[in-house]
Amino acid sequence: MRKRVHLYVSGRVQGVFFRAHTRDLAWRLGLSGFVRNLPDGRVEIVAEGEEEALRKLISFAHQGPPLAQVTSVEEHWEESTGEFRGFSIR
Repeated sequence: MRKRVHLYVSGRVQGVFFRAHTRDLAWRLGLSGFVRNLPDGRVEIVAEGEEEALRKLISFAHQGPPLAQVTSVEEHWEESTGEFRGFSIR
C-alpha cells in the first residue's frame, strides 16, 4: 500500500548535496515526489511509495550526506495522492 511522508529537515542541510543524495536514494527506492531547499535554511521532502522504502528515506534524512549536520527532522504522514511522476529536485 502506497503512503506519503512529508519531511522538514533542519541543521546544516543546504550546500552539502543533501538534495542530490535524497533524489538518488529516492530513485533507488522507487519513490516519487520532490526535495527542495526552503528560504529558512531547511530542506523539504515530499515522498510517496511503499512504507518500508519511505522509512529508509526517513532514516537517511536523520543522518544526511557526509557534509550535512542534521539537527532535527519533522515528519508528517499523509494520504498518497499519486500526483508525482518520478522524484525531482525543485
